[in-house]
Amino acid sequence: MPAGKPAGVRCVNLGEDLRCQTYDIRPAVCREFKAASDTCGASHADAIILIGELERQTRTDA
Repeated sequence: MPAGKPAGVRCVNLGEDLRCQTYDIRPAVCREFKAASDTCGASHADAIILIGELERQTRTDA
């Protein structure tokens, strides 16, 4: 996603099984991301909330 991916928005490269469909050209940020409980919580729902809040706190266009 050229302009970045907002929290809670599904990546356009994910397949129905939630796996990257463009693995060989996947951005470094995706390849290197390691889910941690302080960032992602214990579930997908937790991750959406926590990462969304981090995104809101670090926005530079507001």
